[in-house]
This record gives sequence, C-alpha cells and structure tokens, in this order.
Amino acid sequence: MGSGEARTGGQILVDQLIAQGVERATCVPGESYLAVLDALHDAKIDVLVCRNEGGAAMMAEAQGKLTGRPGILFVTRGPGATNASPGIHIARQDSTPLIVFVGQIDRSMREREAFQELDYRAVFGTVAKWATEIDQVERIPEIVARAFRVAMQGRPGPVVIALPEDMLVETASVQDAPRVEPVEPWPAPQSVDELGSLLAGAKKPLVILGGSRWNAAAREGIVRFSERFGLPVATSFRRAQLFPADHPNYAGDVGINPGPKLAERVKSADVLLLVGGRMSEMPSSSYTLLDIPNPKQILVHVYPDATELGRVYQPALAIEASPAAFAASLDRLEPPRQVPWLQATAEAHADYLERTETPKKQPGAFQYGDAMVWLRERLPQDAIVANGAGNFAVWVHRFMRMTGQRTQLSPTSGSMGYGPPAAIMAKRCYPDRVVVCFAGDGDFLMNGQEFATAVQYGIGVIVVVVDNGMYGTIRMHQEREYPGRVSATKLVNPDFAAYARAFGGHGERVERTEDFAPAFERALASGQPAIIHCLVEPEAITPDRTLSEIKGTGAR
Repeated sequence: MGSGEARTGGQILVDQLIAQGVERATCVPGESYLAVLDALHDAKIDVLVCRNEGGAAMMAEAQGKLTGRPGILFVTRGPGATNASPGIHIARQDSTPLIVFVGQIDRSMREREAFQELDYRAVFGTVAKWATEIDQVERIPEIVARAFRVAMQGRPGPVVIALPEDMLVETASVQDAPRVEPVEPWPAPQSVDELGSLLAGAKKPLVILGGSRWNAAAREGIVRFSERFGLPVATSFRRAQLFPADHPNYAGDVGINPGPKLAERVKSADVLLLVGGRMSEMPSSSYTLLDIPNPKQILVHVYPDATELGRVYQPALAIEASPAAFAASLDRLEPPRQVPWLQATAEAHADYLERTETPKKQPGAFQYGDAMVWLRERLPQDAIVANGAGNFAVWVHRFMRMTGQRTQLSPTSGSMGYGPPAAIMAKRCYPDRVVVCFAGDGDFLMNGQEFATAVQYGIGVIVVVVDNGMYGTIRMHQEREYPGRVSATKLVNPDFAAYARAFGGHGERVERTEDFAPAFERALASGQPAIIHCLVEPEAITPDRTLSEIKGTGAR
C-alpha cells in the first residue's frame, strides 16, 4: 500500500501501475514526463519504446483487447498526444480498456498557449470515456485507481490523463490505492427466466456475439448454452474469436457483407439474442438488418452498460450484464421439450462452410484466397491473427475460420495501420504463439515504422503485405460511384522484403501462389520479425468480384 516516505509524483504514478498489476507499457519518450521515465528505470515493467505515438497507442490498445485490463501508454504533450489519437479512437469504438498518460506543460504556464500546450479535457472529451488532469501530486493514487475502474467497468474504453511536468517532480507522502477489479453486472433471475420463456415460443432464434469483456468462461458458457438449446450462433464484425468456427452451431460472421443467407437469417429471426455487442453500422449492414427504433425481431439485448441498452434499438428484453455473468446465469435454463430449429442450425453452419470453403479464382499469378486457405490449415489453433483496414482484410475474415479464444486482433473502427503494432504487442505478450499480421500496401505504411520496434526487441512477428499498388477499398468505391475516373488512389510502393532486411529482419517476395508456403515456412523458421511481400493483381479486389465487374455496375 506504499510507505509513509515522500515520493515524487513520477514515482507515485509508477507505483500505482505496479499496484494495479501492470506488466507492460508502450511509449514515445518526451521531456514533459522525464520524472516518470526515471521512475520506470527501476520498475519491473516491460516498456516498449515505439517510433510513433500512433503505433504505440495501437500496441497498448491491443494489449487491452488481449488481457481485458487497460493497456498503458505514455506520450508527450501536444503532437505526441494528437499522434496517439487514432489508437484512442479505436479503443472508444472497439470498447477496449486503455489509459493514456500525457505529459503536460508546467502549471504556471497555463492559458498562454505555451510550447505544445493543449487542453486535453477539450481535445479528447468526446473520444475518451474520461479525460482529466492531475493538479495535485497527492491525488495521483485516487485518480489512477478511478481511471482503471472507468476504463474497465460498464462499456470499457479509453481514459486520458494529463500530467503537468512540475507536478511530477513534487513530492508527497501518500498511500497506494488497492488493485481495482471491475464490477460484473449480473442479470436479474427473472430476466433470465423471461429469456427462457421467449425461447420456448421461438421458431427461428439466432444468437449474435460481440463487444468486449469476454473471457474463457464466458465463451465456454455460451458454447454450452448453444449446445443444450441447439442454437445457431453468429459473431459480430471482427469478433469471430468469440465462438469456435469449427463448432456445428456456428452460423458465421455478421460483418461487412455477411452474405445473403446469413443476412436473411438475422432479418427473419423471431428471437434475436444479442450478447455483448451493439449492432452498430458495420455488423448491421448500415442499420438495415434491424429496424430502428423497434426491431421486427424480438430483440433480447445483453450489455454491461445500461446507457447502451435502448440507445439505438428498443429491445423487448434488456439485460444489463457482462458476457461472463450472463453466460454463468444460463445453466439454470432448461431447453424446451421440442426444439423446432435444429435443422435450421445445421443449415446455417453448412451455409457458413460453403461460403468459406473454396475461394473463387481471381486474376493474377498469386491467389490470395488459396494462400489464406493454406494458412488456415497450417496455423496452430492458438495463432493470433492481426489486421488493419482495407479490402485485403475481407479474405482474412472470410476464409481464416477462428477457432481459439483471443486469436483475432482487428479494429472494428476500421482504422488503417493497426495490424503491425497490434501483432507486435501480441507476440510480446505471448512469445510462444505464432502471430501473423495481414496488411495492405497502403495500410502497412501507416505504421510500418514499428517494424523497427519488433527488430529492436526481437519480436518475431510475420507480416504478410498484400500489395496491389493502390488504396483498394477507396478505388473499389470509386469505380462503383465514378467509373473510370481514378483519383487519389494509386500508390507506388517500395520493395517491402528489402524494407524488412534494411531494418534487420527477414524479407521474402512472393509473386506466385506456389511460392507462398515455402516463403512463410522460411519466415517462421527464421525466428526474426519478417515481411512477406505478396504481389496481387489489382483486378482481384474482393473474393467475389473483380474491379472491372464493379466498374461495369457503376452508378454514374
């Protein structure tokens, strides 16, 4: 709990992190928080020094996804903080616990627009769950403990805390705050019973899993529930790891373009059980799968934060509960004697397998889909797959088939540049697991500099760069809306294999499908951070349609 001895603000802060069980943090150093860097010198905290605050923020956010406790990031004032904003926004939209500590100007210089001065409450007030500044050194334990609670409880999210540099060198005799554990809201027994009654009268029920605050017990509890009731279970956008893809009750990924059969299952369900997710724009197919505010389906919405229940969709039954608490409450329910949807559950899984089994042949010598299917069979079940945003990710979500828990790191916010830093953090947290990042050519160079961080710390991630020489997603939309009028989407790229070698890593260049497997095996055997540079024909823009086919249906 801390001694009565006087400590600097920097030391008190680091001691609070230790008290909260923090083992790892990311940073880009700055003179505004030198006192914290000094305190970290002797602390048993693994500090990853990054090359840009955006990458550092995404690494910390990935740690929050992987552990369920806040990722920790330190950045300097002004441009350091604003560079970190993409990672803060990801944590907000992905409901990830994250705490960002920002060095701040001396308190005596406020309101003068001093060097790199910003009002962090104003700058991050609409993105963070809580943005504040510590004015008194004595209040560090109080505010840090509250930050952990805010970041984890209810709907998790980011907290931003500004640290005036003069406050960090002041001393105080204060007690450390105790370790914070988030409150688990439990469902009322009568609500669980009401769910049982709704299922007893159902003909076409469907479960959709999403959001955060999941753990192994929650996942296992939902699997057990689906087995006892024979329920089809789908996962939300970029949350495929919440239910094993090889389970006979898995119905697929309700993400971007879920496929007509799965979309129809959502629309035609009579009881729709949504656990942990919000069915925001992407998983709802731009808010078309459920009517607003009154869904046609009997919607049962389970969520750990009351402010999200009924925010968009008015549920027939709202249950304020974390996924873990809800899953633990389901064992008391008995399935109906007659279960009329068993055939529909089997058909849903068969449709999922058919949609994800064999990729359509695309133009070009390198068939990205075939490489993905090979990886699906090659990677161990606990392999972690990370990606950012772009059309390249469609193949990952369609064909990879996640089976293990905590095996997917993808931003539901659609932020580019996420894959490399997220994969680096995953490999740092789990050095014995295989970690593969998929990145488009435009996507990779958003945070490709963090490959240097991987080399510096010997973090053996494998990055598969899918290069089609353009911002592919925007080009796809452009050809559909303004066919033949290419503007601001062409890219000229470096040799990414040489890029890897220049940093001191392993680099491979792949132009044909048959060369991918041996290149991947060599990259894995090297034990080094590696980049496999795959050349993809620009026409191969989606698994289903070529660029020319999309252009031919242009609206204008």
